[in-house]
Amino acid sequence: MTNLVYPQLETGALSQFPLRKTRRTRTVTNRAADGSTIKLADPAGVITEWNLAYSDLSDQEAATLRMFFEAAEGSLNSFTFLDPSGNLLAWSDRLNNEVWQRDPALTLTGDVADPRGRTQAWRLANTGTAIQTVAQTIAAPGACQYCLTAYLRAGVPATLRLWAGDDSVSADVTPVWNRLMLTSSNQSDVTSMRFGIEVAALATVEIYGIQVEAQPGSSGYKATSRGGVYEGAHLRDDALAIIRTGVNRNSCTVNIIHVNHL
Repeated sequence: MTNLVYPQLETGALSQFPLRKTRRTRTVTNRAADGSTIKLADPAGVITEWNLAYSDLSDQEAATLRMFFEAAEGSLNSFTFLDPSGNLLAWSDRLNNEVWQRDPALTLTGDVADPRGRTQAWRLANTGTAIQTVAQTIAAPGACQYCLTAYLRAGVPATLRLWAGDDSVSADVTPVWNRLMLTSSNQSDVTSMRFGIEVAALATVEIYGIQVEAQPGSSGYKATSRGGVYEGAHLRDDALAIIRTGVNRNSCTVNIIHVNHL
């Protein structure tokens, strides 16, 4: 069967408030013969759950959730879930991590002062005569809507471009920190999305807080190690109760679970 993806609402959002996310971890303890213990984190034992409470859904939105539930056959089939409370990018504060792809003439310098008064920003210096890019590809479908944001600053005004798949936006970067935002259009023919930052030839910019969210607008920046794309998620329940509360108004609750070792 084709890979299932949890659907967005007509607004482009994945959830409504209140949203509850629970993450449980596991520690493995080995007790030696002399009574000492060794404790290690067990990444395979991480369990993440989401409780999504919906109200005032349109009939079409309720029907979409019902069709998704039937396609997943309740808790049987896995699907891709884009965390509505997270940043979909991995290692958002570590542009030197291997999850980021960087063109050869783009030099990275870390520990740069950021707009929050810390040193989590990066300086990107393009030493070449052509545009250079740093980008990350995530296993998220183009059929969803995304919002890419980043805080930008340049000692000498420069031009920079953000892009998300086939969509892009350019901006003149100034010495004052500003947040640039790009909302992507539907790109239903792709099964993964690539997000990047292009730096003009011989330009130097500072960047902080790169974030991708599965919604049409931005929220506060959330630094990541693991990204917010959860492949292999499951519905927790084998029943979906959709309650009609009025004309073209419906409510329901969806529980989603992701277990690393499954």
